Order: sequence, then structure tokens, then C-alpha cells
Amino acid sequence: MTKTCLALGSLVVSLASAGCAGQPAAPFDTLKTSNVTAFRLQNYEPPATAATTPTAPGAIPGVPVEIQQWIQQGAQGLQALIPPGLIPGLPAVGATPAPTTTVPRFHEFRILGQTQVMDPDLKEKLGKLFGDEDNFDNANLRCPGGTIYPEMGLSFTAGPGAPANDMLISFSCSQAVSRSFSWPHQSTGLKPDTTKKLTEIVQKLWPQGA
Repeated sequence: MTKTCLALGSLVVSLASAGCAGQPAAPFDTLKTSNVTAFRLQNYEPPATAATTPTAPGAIPGVPVEIQQWIQQGAQGLQALIPPGLIPGLPAVGATPAPTTTVPRFHEFRILGQTQVMDPDLKEKLGKLFGDEDNFDNANLRCPGGTIYPEMGLSFTAGPGAPANDMLISFSCSQAVSRSFSWPHQSTGLKPDTTKKLTEIVQKLWPQGA
């Protein structure tokens, strides 16, 4: 009788653990039902002296090498996240940003555009993507010394008065970082497959030409 009870108890614990294992890590477990805002960000603002600084042939004056490499690789299908006017001949998506003194910002980075994420399916995909530790490692980090050049920001909250969960996503650095909550994973680097899945979501948030 005792062995049977122990066996049943172990089964219950195992089933409960399996159920929890399938949930995104906090706070991403709340993202599906949260109010979510996605931001297009200017990942870098060259200093005024950049125009007079010598650059290598074909390089964009004042733009960090990590961003230039990302752009030269085709920006992984994310032209909607490239700052307007950065690349000659590339159609700018969205309005030209306002002067530096008046432009709205998200954690110090100028906002080029923003959208409310209303689609429950997209919110659920974002929650599962960022809430799964298996989607991250540090093998592909491209920006040294804690530097990050985010092209995207994400802010989600459970409702009025609830604290906002803010994060920055950099495709050029292959990294995602928290700005207002404890990052739940050991790594912050985006795996190639994670980048691919996130790219598909971004293309739905900002369709090309929208």
C-alpha cells in the first residue's frame, strides 16, 4: 500500500513538473495576455565628428563595424529595422526621424516607429521565443564589452499600474537584453534559429513598405 502511494505521488510530481517545463520563463509567461508595444529603434547615432573621420572604402562613416557587417549580409531580411537614410539607395521605412533634441526615445535609443501588438498569436510566439532558454547561447555574440546596438525594443505589462517589462533586441549584435527585469536565462545571445523565428515575427509587425 505504501509503495503504491509513493508511486502515485511520484507520478503526480512528474506530471506537474512536465506541465511547468512547457511554460515560458517569467516574465515571458505573461506576455500572451499582456499589453505589448514593439519599437523600431535607431541602433546607433554617429557623433558629429564622424563625418570628418576617415573610413575604409565602402564603409559607412561613423557606423560601428558590427552594424556594417550586419547590413552587408543583407540585414537578414530586416530592412524595415534599418534607420532611414543610413544606406544610400535603400528606401526608408517610416518617417524621417525628428531632430535629436525632440525625438522620443526608448531607453536612450531614438524611436523610429512603434506598434501595439494586438495579435494573440504573435504575442504567444514572442513569449515562447524569449521564454525558452534553449533559444539562447553566447556563441554568436558580435558586440564586445557589453555594447549593444538594438534595432528593436519590446515593452509589455499586465495592465494599468503594473510594472513594465522592457527589453532591447539587437540583430546586429545577435543579442537580447533586459532593461527592467531579471533576465531569466544564463545566456543573452540569439541562436541562428532564434534570429530566423524572430525575423518572421518582425516582418509581420512591420510589413515591408508599411
